[in-house]
Amino acid sequence: MGIRDILVHLDNLDATGTRLELAINYARKHEANLRGLYLTTNTFFEPRNSLEQSNYDRVETMFLERAAAAGITHEWIRPGRSSSGLNIIDIMTTQAYYTDLVIVGQPNFTPPNLNIPPELPERLVMTCGRPVLIVPYTGFFETAGDRIMIAWRAGRESVRSVNDAMPCIEKAHHVSVIEVSAEALPSESNDHIMHVRDFIARHNVTARTEQIYAGSFTVGDTILNLACEKTIDLLVMGAFVHSRRGTLTLSPIANHILRHLTTPVLMSH
Repeated sequence: MGIRDILVHLDNLDATGTRLELAINYARKHEANLRGLYLTTNTFFEPRNSLEQSNYDRVETMFLERAAAAGITHEWIRPGRSSSGLNIIDIMTTQAYYTDLVIVGQPNFTPPNLNIPPELPERLVMTCGRPVLIVPYTGFFETAGDRIMIAWRAGRESVRSVNDAMPCIEKAHHVSVIEVSAEALPSESNDHIMHVRDFIARHNVTARTEQIYAGSFTVGDTILNLACEKTIDLLVMGAFVHSRRGTLTLSPIANHILRHLTTPVLMSH
């Protein structure tokens, strides 16, 4: 099953235009419907004042005009009053239940924005049950998905991320699978990564594999450095989750990647 519906979260920051272009390119590439969503913090998720109304209208117009010009099917979502009492993360999570791919922006803490909870990507990854594509708040990423790198770690989350990303992997021009370890890997430890390569090959995609010892670097920094060196435009990885005092949080590696993004990352839990 391919990607037939994409949900993109938009806001009033400059990076929203880049995020929208990426979403449009994905919708065009996968012949998918694109749904746009802009949320505010008031009770019924409608603009509270003239400035918010102006921002909302501007982003809605941008979405409708660019999507129409791209020739893709599209829809602008207006949450109903049944959403009253839910916060922005709850609304996004509920909308994500009924799509194939969610696209959101990396948190940018300067300037702060009440309409963009900084934990939005993290909470979506952990709760919505869908792959979440997180776009850095700086840079341009029109080709995201041509050169894919899979950060592999044997486990359910990595398996899920590869499965969720398969429609993108099948359309990519370059695919690599890396396994980064904080400790030196024994030579006989490559079974899992070879199995991943063989699984991808059965989808008619040739993937390069590489196992790397991080050494004095952290695993997260090593992954980001490799993505830069290999000119990767889409990183795919599982979002491992830890439980701390009854609260679920992303693993240190996933959290580090999310906070220091240099290329779009598709995460699945």
